[in-house]
Amino acid sequence: MDRLSPLDAAFLELEDGDPNSTLSIASVAVLEGPAPAKDEFIDSITGRLPRIPRYRKKVHRLPLDLDAPVWVDDDRFDARRHFHRVAVPVPGDENALCDLVALLMAERLDRDHPLWEFWVIEGLEGGRWAVLSKLHHCLADGISGTRLLSALFDTQVATAPDAAQDEDPGSIALLWGAVRKLAAIPFDQTVALTRLVRSPGLTVRRIADAAKGMGALASALVPAARSSLSGPIGPDRRYELAHASLREIHEIGEVFDTTVNDVVLASITAAFRALLLRRGEEPRPDSVRTLVPVSVRRDFASVDNQISLMLPLLPVDIEDPADRLTEVHRRLAGLKNSKEVETGAELTGAGLHVPFAPISWAIRLAAGLPQHNVVTVTTNVPGPREPLHLLGRAVLGLYPYVPIALRLRTGIAVLSYGDDVTFGVTLDFDSSPDSGFFSKAIERDLVALHELALRGAHARVTEGA
Repeated sequence: MDRLSPLDAAFLELEDGDPNSTLSIASVAVLEGPAPAKDEFIDSITGRLPRIPRYRKKVHRLPLDLDAPVWVDDDRFDARRHFHRVAVPVPGDENALCDLVALLMAERLDRDHPLWEFWVIEGLEGGRWAVLSKLHHCLADGISGTRLLSALFDTQVATAPDAAQDEDPGSIALLWGAVRKLAAIPFDQTVALTRLVRSPGLTVRRIADAAKGMGALASALVPAARSSLSGPIGPDRRYELAHASLREIHEIGEVFDTTVNDVVLASITAAFRALLLRRGEEPRPDSVRTLVPVSVRRDFASVDNQISLMLPLLPVDIEDPADRLTEVHRRLAGLKNSKEVETGAELTGAGLHVPFAPISWAIRLAAGLPQHNVVTVTTNVPGPREPLHLLGRAVLGLYPYVPIALRLRTGIAVLSYGDDVTFGVTLDFDSSPDSGFFSKAIERDLVALHELALRGAHARVTEGA
């Protein structure tokens, strides 16, 4: 039986708990022209869909949430229902494309059918066109979403074998299975306890690590400083892009002895600092805590969500770009050493051992309550390094989209493609009138860091001469 994991189901529950949240993720592929005919595009994609598990499946919920929802075949499946075509408004530039993407992503997917759709976007300047690939977050995380993207384009990336069509259990069988699972929970917990008793050394180490990780995660219970960055969100979105060079980010990392993720997060920190100052607010040490999803994926044949989390405070109070980057690196390294990632993974998987109904109700309740602990979500996903093509047309750019919810007015997804790194910034429309400011601030900080890196590299060469 293909059942949603607790984390997958949580994305549905969060959406149910907030009418202004739409928890779909997406990528935008910009291609060289001309755009293909409608049937040509549909035939090309539908021929590849069997590579993707669950492409014919919809979500089926049990009465009273007795158990987690399951994936069942859509007996009215029609692939053409999931394909749409639209023209970008004149002048067809990047801003016009982003405005259209924001509009399309604000609409929820139809849960009576499989939770994905494609939009062909025509009319981009330079004779180009784009494909918006949209799927619900309960279907995939960032890593698997990128792998699905590669499966739909022409690459040399190996793909999973065709998904077998399972025979769907009937409603009575699902209910009976849920009852049996509820009855088995005490026995499952007893077995787990027995394993712990038989391995006392391992148990002590795991408890110590868990305590260390829980201490780090507990810091997130301290509310962030109140600011305009968090609060109620409306139904509409803004979407903007920042662009960078992966080669230059690596050069920054080499000089400052930091990772790509450090540099990415430091530039996002700079943008939040600039935004607070622009709005006349003080960038305090506790102003911005971000949720950073961390992949713990081991099963690459699966497409479900396999993620943990980190919850660092971003040093928006630090003005100097180099000092800010160094502090970001120090904090992320500290969180990794604190076992926060491992503990987060244990917590996200803990729902496998408790009844689903209280999880479901708790998430819906939490979605309706104000939270002041986390201000934003930032995710960095490595994308394809090799060029992609579709119907003989080169993919010129890949842009990511991440949803926002739970009073988070800003979300940032970062995706690499070849040497290009693109920051996709999602903002609440009503509370973020500073259109384009955030993405430009990211680019300014990366330019400043690269200039500092070049000076540092030059100084090293001079000293060694």
